[in-house]
Amino acid sequence: MTKSSDKGPKIIDLKPKQKFNFWYLVAGGISLVIAAVLYYFMLPSMNPQKLSTWVFFVVVLLIYGFLSIILAERKNNHLSKFDLVVGGIILLTVLIVLVAGLSSTTLFRASDYASLIEVEECEVDDVISQDESISDIALMDTDSAKIIGAKAIGALSDVVSQYVISTEYSTIDLNGKPMKVAPLEYDGFFKYMGNKDSGIPGYVMVDPVNNESSYVELIDPIRYSPSAYFSYDLRRHLTFNYPTKIFEDFYFEIDNEGKPYWICPAYSSQVGLFGGKDVTEVIICDACTGDISLYKLGEVPQWVDRVYDGDLCIQKYNWYGTLSGGFWNSKIGNVGCKITTDDYGYKVMDGDVWIYTGITSVTGDESNIGFVLINSRTGEAKSFAISGADEKAAMSAAEGEVQHLGYEASFPSLINVDGQPTYIMVLKDNGGLVKMYALVNVENYGIVATAGSQKEVMSLYRKLLKENDLGEQGDATEDITKTIVVSDIKFLTMEGTTVVYITSGETAYRQLLSENEELVLIGVGDTVEVTYSENGTSIKDMVSASITQKAQPQQ
Repeated sequence: MTKSSDKGPKIIDLKPKQKFNFWYLVAGGISLVIAAVLYYFMLPSMNPQKLSTWVFFVVVLLIYGFLSIILAERKNNHLSKFDLVVGGIILLTVLIVLVAGLSSTTLFRASDYASLIEVEECEVDDVISQDESISDIALMDTDSAKIIGAKAIGALSDVVSQYVISTEYSTIDLNGKPMKVAPLEYDGFFKYMGNKDSGIPGYVMVDPVNNESSYVELIDPIRYSPSAYFSYDLRRHLTFNYPTKIFEDFYFEIDNEGKPYWICPAYSSQVGLFGGKDVTEVIICDACTGDISLYKLGEVPQWVDRVYDGDLCIQKYNWYGTLSGGFWNSKIGNVGCKITTDDYGYKVMDGDVWIYTGITSVTGDESNIGFVLINSRTGEAKSFAISGADEKAAMSAAEGEVQHLGYEASFPSLINVDGQPTYIMVLKDNGGLVKMYALVNVENYGIVATAGSQKEVMSLYRKLLKENDLGEQGDATEDITKTIVVSDIKFLTMEGTTVVYITSGETAYRQLLSENEELVLIGVGDTVEVTYSENGTSIKDMVSASITQKAQPQQ
């Protein structure tokens, strides 16, 4: 009895405990493998300021917790203390994210958001220089660039069959001229596998002034691209080199010699843990070799045009415009609150690309109270106050002038004509091709001029300004009257508009027939008094023409 009773209570079995510890290690090993695979494909930034980093961490912990339960405690129905610790870490992580996210909102940090951008208040002439003539303004939108750009590779069968043109065109300043550029991309995974050794052969350039495109074939092909896979995927290449940097978008650009690069802004939160992300550094990646250089703001090379994304610039200004008076004022009082209009455009000035948009009140009516321009390389912001039509109203006014043709206006650019802020835009047909140009006065959008060329539309617009006693008319816009003998006269009809060209010697004078129907009476050999505006070319823009002496008929 004594032996029997001594046996039972003193037996201790350590095997379950040893087995339990072993399976925790197995669960950890499997979780690490899964985490490595997820990291390779998801590429989360190992930065606590990125929400996806916390999500990745929680997912890995959940995987580990799940595996430890399945493997280490498959014969038990209760959780161990270790499982409770893992669960506590997950709950604590979620709590940290929630608290940090809430404390980073505009509700508590309105003034910090409003201070992310400094806006210099200027006069219109200080921001946009006056245009004596317009012949080099980039008005093409991305949709039109896609159509024209496709023509550049249409005849290259070996290119068209394997690659596509990126839909992300970048507006750049190339040696003083505006240009749109887009790289070729691999047309899917299987096309990549078939061409990864040869790389991407080139890129497309579109001239937004002359509506022309060209394909640039590279000696050294592009190997690093967002459309590539594995180690040549641009995001993976950057993440592996800078695992703690936060990347959002990558912009394709070329330097002044035409060499392709990827401009990769790195972001950091400026308000709390998650709020007010802004560019703090720029990484430039050689698209051909993958070589990487890191630059601080202010040290970025001059040829780089796009560091700040347009959406980010607009968001920063809206924070400034609405939150400067505090959070509750932005929701209730709205005293002094202003926001940007629905869209924005790009304007090339002094070697830089500027993002511009109208400023309106928070009530969202169809009028502007001013404009803001933000340098996409430096982040510098300038604004000027002027009341007038917003961009959409100006587009409607221009479309109304050619409604019989059914043309649609593109988003306008902003220019300064004789001190008058003016919208300039293209009018496109149903196929997206540019057919005409339009100028609309910002303050009085009833003043609209349309024509088939930029020079011609400028001449007509200046005439309208004179008729309405607007603008600062100087020597460059003074009319000149001259007597000529007609050597030739032609009537050219373009898109339903008839233009009359009168030639005398080496000079031609043009005017719309609808403006002066007496032009049909002029013949070769007639002596005519013409009044025109000087534009520096051999084709003058006529204001009026009248016959002073008819040519004698030949006997």
